[in-house]
Amino acid sequence: MALGVNPRFVVTSLGDPSPEALYRDLYCARGQDKNFIKAVKNDLASDRTSDHAFLANHLRLFYACAAYCLIHSLRENTLCHTEMARAQPMSIILKLFKLAVRVVQYKDRVKLHLPSACPVKGLLHRVSELLYLARPPAPG
Repeated sequence: MALGVNPRFVVTSLGDPSPEALYRDLYCARGQDKNFIKAVKNDLASDRTSDHAFLANHLRLFYACAAYCLIHSLRENTLCHTEMARAQPMSIILKLFKLAVRVVQYKDRVKLHLPSACPVKGLLHRVSELLYLARPPAPG
């Protein structure tokens, strides 16, 4: 075409947005949302929507999206100055959550004993300290 190899046409009812801002802020953001959904499906195995009931599949996808949001928030807020600051969600899951630990339950707490050769022991200690010191948000 005369406009290029891959022109994009966006129809909108917005008044006077510039074409560049419309494309960058709205159209590309919509595509980024699709990328996040694909990442949830690939990283958290939410493609296992094999139940015949819609609600079961919907709930499974909801849990996968919630887990992705929690891991993304952990990466953005807690892991921001560590070697895992730019890690993929699956890398964070494998390194921080899928660990073999010995669980010891007491009356008032539960202790998790890591193996002595755990490669992310320092990072786990730092993350748990930061999460312990974090204050819950005030009720709205």
